[in-house]
Amino acid sequence: MTQVAEVMSRGVRTLAPSDTMRNAAKAMDEFDVGIVPVCDGERLVGVVTDRDVTVRGVAQGCSAESTRLDQVMTKDPLWCFDDDPLEQAMETMRDAQIRRLPVVDRARHLVGILSMGDVATTAGTADVAETLACISERA
Repeated sequence: MTQVAEVMSRGVRTLAPSDTMRNAAKAMDEFDVGIVPVCDGERLVGVVTDRDVTVRGVAQGCSAESTRLDQVMTKDPLWCFDDDPLEQAMETMRDAQIRRLPVVDRARHLVGILSMGDVATTAGTADVAETLACISERA
């Protein structure tokens, strides 16, 4: 059985809760991603997505230069353990309709992120199709 650690992306860029929306947008642009984990030290405390910046920040008139991530980030995000079975992580992604899942070790330190792209390169075609279909359903 494949474990999450075997397919996840490692060396993920993180930001601190005190970083600004502008820092997040610059990191997303630099690494061509739509999500950045937010950590207090090595511990995951949230994630900030391009949607968080846009909807919770810009649309509300927040300053990109001074608005801290802890004001717009998604707090207490879903995550999985690095030693979880891949199928279990995919089920979490399907149920929550999310395309990316932070990965932590048993000490709850961020060690990577699992994306649908990671899954697509390792899981069976039917599993990927089912997961993507569930994620993409309208709520």
